[in-house]
Amino acid sequence: MTGADFICEAGRAYAQANAGSLRWLLARPLLGPGFLNSKQNSITLADYGPGDGLRAPAFTYGWIQGRGLEALATHAAYFEASDPELARSVDAVARPLYGILQGLWARHGHAYFCYDAELEPIVAAPNGSMAPQTKPANIYTYSDIFVLKGLIAAAARYDRDSLDGYLAQLPALVDAIENSRFQMDERRPLAAEIAAGQPDDFGPRMILLGAAGMLGRIGRPEAAGFADRFIKHVLDRHLDPASGLLLNVPGEDSCNVGHAIELVGFALDHLSPDADKALIEKLESVLLASFAAGFRGPGVRLVVSASSGQPTSPYCPWWSLPETIRSAALCHERTGNPLVLDVWRKAHAAFFETYWRGEPAIAYQTMTEQGPVDFVPATPDLDPGYHTGLSLLAAIEVAARMGAAGADKPETGA
Repeated sequence: MTGADFICEAGRAYAQANAGSLRWLLARPLLGPGFLNSKQNSITLADYGPGDGLRAPAFTYGWIQGRGLEALATHAAYFEASDPELARSVDAVARPLYGILQGLWARHGHAYFCYDAELEPIVAAPNGSMAPQTKPANIYTYSDIFVLKGLIAAAARYDRDSLDGYLAQLPALVDAIENSRFQMDERRPLAAEIAAGQPDDFGPRMILLGAAGMLGRIGRPEAAGFADRFIKHVLDRHLDPASGLLLNVPGEDSCNVGHAIELVGFALDHLSPDADKALIEKLESVLLASFAAGFRGPGVRLVVSASSGQPTSPYCPWWSLPETIRSAALCHERTGNPLVLDVWRKAHAAFFETYWRGEPAIAYQTMTEQGPVDFVPATPDLDPGYHTGLSLLAAIEVAARMGAAGADKPETGA
């Protein structure tokens, strides 16, 4: 199959997968006041119940609901032309969810990783103990990023009058990341001393960088002024010249290659068509090196050693494959590099042949060389169209643009 044929077929497959995933999510009963319900075991397909501890319906994860709101609002806009009935169904769930998350955000000026049945933020330990989460006003977390991104995406579609107010809250998040007031570990009480003492991981910059492309698409690119600075910071401080990998923490050995690949995709989604060629080449090299080091049976390994180039974790979460598809698609569109197209093909095959269940339209959450395993990468809830859906949507749009151009890029190096 030629590159052009593969890209065209892939675009169709991604649209079908995303529509199926949305229908799966919409068919599930909402939880509480209207929360998305992806509380299903990806292996057994059993719904989680009251006896499943922190997986139970009584626990609401801010990560998941914020991601889901962004995904729903974005997919509703995409499917409006091709499947207006699906778009209307998505909007019917997303609008009320937007209102719920507005209320949670307004209550504390923040979002939290885990809420109990009364929607109070809690610190929940694996042993079942629970305590109220602390609420320092000037400490920010990943939950803040995901929920604020969701509120911005939803306001752009449903409530333009509120959009400026949410955009005005982005600088505080950026400032927290740049000034050691961002706490990555949300399973501990939030505290200034914990945030200040954390390793200098590039994760927070990478995750917030994901807002940049979305801000451009809703017509507010000026709100993404942090993005170029974040990209430069990560490449300057975290890129290991010997391996070509991004170190989680400068001077240490561990590399979350999935996060590196995700960063490449977010950067390419943000950068203008006339972006510096040397920067594009550097991002391409990070993608190629990260995939080569991490793609070791059935997917992309969670952790790789920079010094040895070998995986140090047996786990391959689902999310790094659609993130690879996004990054490779956006990169190949710019450079035409056949090595990048090969990465795209391999990630596509691994995801759809090994992870994607089809019926239901979900992926196994984590695999090892022995097959699917019950290992939770971040939250027990399954993906509500975020990692899988938004990643594949970016590749759908690449396929459409390249198809409209009449052919794929010349297969030469960057």
